[in-house]
Amino acid sequence: MPYREGGRRHLFELGGPVCAAADRERLLGALLARAADEGRRVAGVQLPRAAAELHAGHGFTVNQFGASFSIHLDGYGLGGQRMVKVRNMVNRARREGVTVSEVAPAERGSPLVTAALDGVDQAWLRDKGRHVKELDFLIGERGGPGAPHRRLFTARHAGRTVAYVSYSPVFGERSGWLYDLTRRRPDAPPGTVELVFATALRRFQDEGCGWLHLGFTPFVQLRPDDCDFAGAGSSGALRRCLELVAAKGRAIYPAASQESFKLKWRPQLIEPEYLAFQGGVTPRAVWRLMRLTRAV
Repeated sequence: MPYREGGRRHLFELGGPVCAAADRERLLGALLARAADEGRRVAGVQLPRAAAELHAGHGFTVNQFGASFSIHLDGYGLGGQRMVKVRNMVNRARREGVTVSEVAPAERGSPLVTAALDGVDQAWLRDKGRHVKELDFLIGERGGPGAPHRRLFTARHAGRTVAYVSYSPVFGERSGWLYDLTRRRPDAPPGTVELVFATALRRFQDEGCGWLHLGFTPFVQLRPDDCDFAGAGSSGALRRCLELVAAKGRAIYPAASQESFKLKWRPQLIEPEYLAFQGGVTPRAVWRLMRLTRAV
């Protein structure tokens, strides 16, 4: 079960127990026992419904946090009137001379590739403003122990790398790839990211991949009645805070633009994901989560 410590009093788990369904109860119990021994409380972040139900059964306060979006690739295509805006963006990038390629695993750590990606990262961060920090914990990363298992697609224009997208493997009943991390230079031609995405999507289809997951977006698709499973108590105050951030919190996270990008690909599956707090929601726990994710 992936988790991180948050100060001296909290453990934050991400995604809930990652194991066979029959072992989820035992794995969560082991984490709760460890936390109790250390005088900590557990909070779950980005929990799918099954994990949220499991936490509710242990007395956690559960609130919807956002939603995840997924494309079933069998028979999926970019044809038809519903996808005309996507096609127009893809074609515009091609007309501007943008080219996309997958970086071979043996080349990903080369100095040339690393320097090119660093340049994209720096330009992307500068464009966000000098006081902006990169979010952590809830987003993808270029490095880390999972790096050898990811796939990397880059876009080039006028002789330089202007954007990249990485994809992480997904296992289980909806196995496939996860749209993990995106970066682009602010002066990249319009449609660059769409061209990268469309190129990777077609590559995965050609390989017989079943699903392309667009990932989780917080503060979107919020439904107040979506915590109705047995044993769940939800926090009205936290719900109102989440709704406020959804409406006015663009400085914390550009949820609306992220949701818009994902919805235009017409995902067939949209699933709610949840926050869960052991012992109820407290200002300290929320503050620690915001510090952990570098939202503040």
